[in-house]
Amino acid sequence: MSVKLAIIYYSTYGTNHQMASIAAEAAKAAGAEVRLLKAPETAPKDVVAGQDAWKAQAEKTADIPQATVEDMEWANAYLISAPTRFGVMASQMRAFIDTLGGIWSKGGLANKPVSAMTSAQNAHGGQETTLMSFYATVMHWGGIVVAPGYTDEVIYKTGGNPYGYSHNAGEDFSDEAKTAIGHQARRVVEIAGKLA
Repeated sequence: MSVKLAIIYYSTYGTNHQMASIAAEAAKAAGAEVRLLKAPETAPKDVVAGQDAWKAQAEKTADIPQATVEDMEWANAYLISAPTRFGVMASQMRAFIDTLGGIWSKGGLANKPVSAMTSAQNAHGGQETTLMSFYATVMHWGGIVVAPGYTDEVIYKTGGNPYGYSHNAGEDFSDEAKTAIGHQARRVVEIAGKLA
């Protein structure tokens, strides 16, 4: 059985979209079948349209499909990326997760490897609590948390976060950042392959 990885992101201004895209390329190179998907936008359209950067990101990614329950059923592994908001994931991602009660109650999310990434405005903006709060959800699913840990030297070079890659919003993606994201994506693919 091949690894079918759903990479689901939410991105207001583009940081998590870039992270998800980097992860998708690495996962494909590792042999996974990948669906790059976005969580549906829940903010009012006039709010999005009222902020140029937000509107531009929405227009730039209009062709990326929105994640569905069917995508969750299809995948045998997940990589989730969403910005932190007050120490937890952005409400748009939480709203998507809250639509998964039906598949969860049937055990459809259990026994699947799951990893998460995030971003915030600054290095102490709640990244770790965001990732830990997401992993609490994964535990309710019966999913298998696949954090990067300290399994590659690049983790130390990009801030030392063992829970999942985290990026300071607005900063460029260095080669080390791309390597760390790629490592995390390949790790999920590797574990999913072993379980398959």
